[in-house]
Amino acid sequence: MRRGIAASALVAALAVTMAACSSSSSGSDAKGDGGPVTITYWDTSNATNEAPNYQELVKKFEAANPNIKVNFVNVPFDTAQNKLQTAMGAKGAPDAFRAEVGWTSAFAKAGYLEPLDGTPALTDASAFQASLIQQAKYSGKTYGVPLVTDTLGLMYNKELFAKAGITAPPKTWDELKADAAQLKEKAGVDGFWLKAADGYYAMPFLYGEGTNMVDAAGKKITINSPEAAKAVETYKSMFTSPGTAKADVTTDAYAHMMDAFTTGKVAAIIQGPWEVTNVYKGSAFADKKNLGIAAVPNGSAGKGGAPTGGHNVSVYAGSDAAHKAAAEKLAAFLTSAESQTFLALKNGTLPTRSDAYTAEVKANPGIADFQAILTSAQPRPELPEYASLFGSIGTNLGKIVQGQEDTKAGLDATAADYAKLLPDFTK
Repeated sequence: MRRGIAASALVAALAVTMAACSSSSSGSDAKGDGGPVTITYWDTSNATNEAPNYQELVKKFEAANPNIKVNFVNVPFDTAQNKLQTAMGAKGAPDAFRAEVGWTSAFAKAGYLEPLDGTPALTDASAFQASLIQQAKYSGKTYGVPLVTDTLGLMYNKELFAKAGITAPPKTWDELKADAAQLKEKAGVDGFWLKAADGYYAMPFLYGEGTNMVDAAGKKITINSPEAAKAVETYKSMFTSPGTAKADVTTDAYAHMMDAFTTGKVAAIIQGPWEVTNVYKGSAFADKKNLGIAAVPNGSAGKGGAPTGGHNVSVYAGSDAAHKAAAEKLAAFLTSAESQTFLALKNGTLPTRSDAYTAEVKANPGIADFQAILTSAQPRPELPEYASLFGSIGTNLGKIVQGQEDTKAGLDATAADYAKLLPDFTK
């Protein structure tokens, strides 16, 4: 799960070094004799909607493991990557933490993470979706246990669509623009709101033209290719076509978008399953059946798809043996079938293991609908710098949609930033 990657990530990534890990651990009170130990866990979930349920799970873990206490710290997601990187390169790093899947390989490359193969954290490795385990690997070793997974889909208000005479969700971006105009004319609301200046939400447009930010296997920067330029032109049109909301680049843009959708002021958005529970609380979705979820529309190449997101639980390599052992136990507990079922029921998030999709979990239409489109999600390449690529593209997309830069200049600027991050890639 992710909600946008801070623009500062690019700068932070440039500062990543192969720093040696600190040997100290926060809250160290262990003597390596099996006695009481206190570990620190950084949670990056939504503080209001999700974190209380993670805290409840941690309390259950402590009850089952009386010699382990957990210092649970909720860290805002948007600042967590930089805070983790700073803490792990100096002092004060948590013993275990919830990390967005795109961060794992970069942290592993820097030497910050403990490999978990063969440890108690991964005794159930075969229970997880193979692609999610692969996404947690770097150079052949596994550095995270998949906690939740997600992708982006088209969320829409069925009642407003029906009021506008639309009987099915759009299958292409052109169809979506036509629907937005029809919704504005016949239902009197904005038909579509796209989160602006965020590269993650632009990925379906790139996939729709058969391209990506980079070709990791071919070691080539592709963000300023003709295909990417076409994708961004389509992306840009989503803020200017009749019935679409204008680009909101304020710091509260995400909240504005969600408020407009949950109160029925906009008929459709691109969003992930982490917001399903929040959407159900909105006045427009008092009847959960009013929420429609479909795959993101296809591009002109007849292709579509959204990135595979989610979070892993990782263990800090700099902790001492007792803290690592306790952290590995916590990682196994949080990612067990029972815990994932609990989180799915409470938070509406998608489990990463098949045995957590119980009948009760699948009774949630939001989860069932997202599970159906998850099969078309695009895994991220095993490239440590990949998460950092979102910083520059987000900044330049913001300039493009505000008319401060044309598409070519914005993408060329992003390609130049990528060349600094990936000096062995061709342009």
